Amino acid sequence: MRTMADKTLDTFAAADGAVYFIFGATGDLARRKLFPALYSLYLEGKLGERFAVVGLARRVRTDEQFRDDVYESIREFCRYKPDDANWNSFAAHFSYHPLDIGNVDGFRELKAATEALEARYSIPGNRLFYLALAPELFGTVSRNLRDGGMLESAGWHRLVIEKPFGYDYPSAEKLNEEIRQVFREEEVFRIDHYLGKEMVQNIQVIRFANAFFEPLWNNNHIANVQITLAETVGVEERGAYYNKSGALRDMVQNHMLQMLTMIAMEPPGRLDPEDIHDEKVKVLRSVRSFRSAEDVRKHVVRGQYTDGELKGQAVKGYRNEDSVPSDSTTETFFAAKLFVDNFRWAGVPFYVRTGKRMPVKSTEIVIEFKNVPNNVLFASRQQLQPNLLVIRVNPMEGIYIKINAKKPGNDMTIQPVAMEFCQSCQVGINTPEAYERLIYDAARGDSTYFTRWDELAAAWKLVDPIAEAWSQSSDDLAFYPAGSWGPARAEELLREDGFHWWPVNGQDEDNVIWVTNTK
Repeated sequence: MRTMADKTLDTFAAADGAVYFIFGATGDLARRKLFPALYSLYLEGKLGERFAVVGLARRVRTDEQFRDDVYESIREFCRYKPDDANWNSFAAHFSYHPLDIGNVDGFRELKAATEALEARYSIPGNRLFYLALAPELFGTVSRNLRDGGMLESAGWHRLVIEKPFGYDYPSAEKLNEEIRQVFREEEVFRIDHYLGKEMVQNIQVIRFANAFFEPLWNNNHIANVQITLAETVGVEERGAYYNKSGALRDMVQNHMLQMLTMIAMEPPGRLDPEDIHDEKVKVLRSVRSFRSAEDVRKHVVRGQYTDGELKGQAVKGYRNEDSVPSDSTTETFFAAKLFVDNFRWAGVPFYVRTGKRMPVKSTEIVIEFKNVPNNVLFASRQQLQPNLLVIRVNPMEGIYIKINAKKPGNDMTIQPVAMEFCQSCQVGINTPEAYERLIYDAARGDSTYFTRWDELAAAWKLVDPIAEAWSQSSDDLAFYPAGSWGPARAEELLREDGFHWWPVNGQDEDNVIWVTNTK
């Protein structure tokens, strides 16, 4: 009866039979992402039939109430809408178990219930624990899973945990030690959902499967790299959390640095998770660290949005948001110039920026190539635009290449031409969500697009000096009106090197001719 299974089983094997434990099952993450992801995987045949999902939270609910909640989440957020035939067979695999995670006896009761489910669905003891919880609870849950007998089954055991993983390197290291007392590193899957996005995963293919890119992928041919992650939203209901993290910890330490490593990494010896992680760690260890507060001030911009206008609507400033102190110095915008000091990238600036209340929602990576010499051939007659390779991650997915070509007519006028591959035009809104890929990978034991501990540690060691410098003084906090592209200093950061931020989300110059292939 499953509508998509016949199309996908030839390509995707179903994951091993397992019990999926969703800690925090009544929370927003489970409702918006996890339940819809599981339903999509089920429809596409990737879960098979030998599985069970156990929702866990303090709140007392019946199985029927829990299934109703899951139904509503799928109806609202899933790219497939529930129909009677598929829904009833899917929902039968769901049950709810109220649990006080601080009480080990509750885990012993959960063990008995789990063994009954494994017998019912012929599941060979495989157990995946998804912790959609605050990070300070990870250690407690891990210990009680062990002490309550939940790790005594014959199959595999895997722990999936969300960011934030710590507040800085020392807290992350302490948290990691607590988890490692129970789980081995290869059993821990730390999610960064940006690594599940289609075009982030496509970076490796673009680089390593095309003969004309890799020879140019170095400081001889690339002038700079720009990574933009812009959000139109403010902090919404996350004011209390965001005020403790800010853009540096919420976006840069994970999403931004992960995209940087995918662009800058060396080709791995094998397409093996550990080999890929090794190359990413080498990049992070090669990023030039900030040695002083003055160094941070010179190369890093922090900003905070004030009252402004976005899409014709007035929006309030950060300090007027709910749960945000009126004198907060937390940054909602971050921009920096980074250098990867290795043989391939020496001297090439990597510009990264992320912010809230930006004019458009967009995540893009721009590779700007060095221009031809300005004293030869056509360059001596008119100003040529540099060639660009743009990887669009969100919301539109695809790539485009901007080159120079002759404008039709009798005179030798040159204009930029953009040749585009629009993946969203092919797949549309049904592009698989990041959480679908990552849950599926975790169920198969594929850690390629998860974060290994040494990656995480290296990232914290890069951002901690920035946070330390900011803690000493807030004099460099710049303000920008909501609906703008951030503080003026972010533009100056590139202008000092003779560059500028390229437009994102298709907002390119008027004289660019677009050649689009959507078929």
